[in-house]
Amino acid sequence: MDSVDVPVEVSEGALWAIKGQLESRLQPLARLRLGVKGSGCSGFSYVIQFDDTLPREQDIIWELDGVVFVVDKKSVIYLRGSRLTWKKSLMYTGFTFENPQETSRCGCGHSFTVK
Repeated sequence: MDSVDVPVEVSEGALWAIKGQLESRLQPLARLRLGVKGSGCSGFSYVIQFDDTLPREQDIIWELDGVVFVVDKKSVIYLRGSRLTWKKSLMYTGFTFENPQETSRCGCGHSFTVK
């Protein structure tokens, strides 16, 4: 895997959660795909999904502590400089993005707008 500019930082807690979920999948090609899609009341929503298929030609790929991450080139425009974290509280448990390009989020917190 070539050295690439890593577009998304991953917190230690998020990496721990990803590793645990990948191990339970028992898929040798399993990677984590990060992205952005147009949807929601604010315009965009984040995509975090396990991907067991081969990466596409235009994907940006990097590895962190044994975990392979994949981001498509269109999404990287909106994700660059972001940090993927793992949050656990009484009200929410899951992945969140800390994105410096975000200007607002909708009331439910599932969609966002960018600068």
